[in-house]
Amino acid sequence: MLKAALNGNRTPDEHPRIPVTPQQLAGAAHEAVEAGADALHLHPRNAAGAESLDAEDAAQALNAVRAACPGVPVGISSGWWILPDSEKRLAAVRAWTVLPDFVSVNWHEEQSPELAELLLERGIGVEAGLWTADAVRGFLDWPRRDEVLRLLLEMPDKPIRDYKAELGKMFALLDASDLDKPTVLHGLGESAWPLLREAARRGLSARIGLEDTLLLPGDFAAANNAELVRVAREMLG
Repeated sequence: MLKAALNGNRTPDEHPRIPVTPQQLAGAAHEAVEAGADALHLHPRNAAGAESLDAEDAAQALNAVRAACPGVPVGISSGWWILPDSEKRLAAVRAWTVLPDFVSVNWHEEQSPELAELLLERGIGVEAGLWTADAVRGFLDWPRRDEVLRLLLEMPDKPIRDYKAELGKMFALLDASDLDKPTVLHGLGESAWPLLREAARRGLSARIGLEDTLLLPGDFAAANNAELVRVAREMLG
């Protein structure tokens, strides 16, 4: 599976094709799917362009993208920085009227198990966002780990020498467990393309998009999400 990460917390000041409005997200999503994306990940925005977990903001973004890409799974982020209050974040999820197909939950963030349980109770798929070996250990200790949709292994915007050992520990912990879940491997910035190649080598799913990198291999500026997806699809084969 190749997932397109359309916008993240980036702004159009960073790249003119960062989609913000529901209409822009719908257009970017359609182009990404046409280029080879199998699933979509996005960060809904409010009227001011800020990331939002508000029910109406999420509904508008999800409805627009689904209309443009019928049948394609669409997920959103629950990142702590979007709403840095555990109880308010849980309340926002309870208030959703239009549900995403999946939500990424970063396991190192406060009350991540409680958030994951609420999502599961609402019938929403959970992607366990694992950034460190400690996060993997914590996730593997969670009694409901077998109920997640998939694992999302994420590495920082750093050279491979700075995260290679940590990634090796993460894979070793997962390999030693009895957990059998689909895994998406992806990086940010400098690690985006090396980890996409590693995903291809390991036969894992991957993620790419303007959230993760603004550059194509060789440090050429990417025109849009679709161009990133097209190159990634060629690498994955």
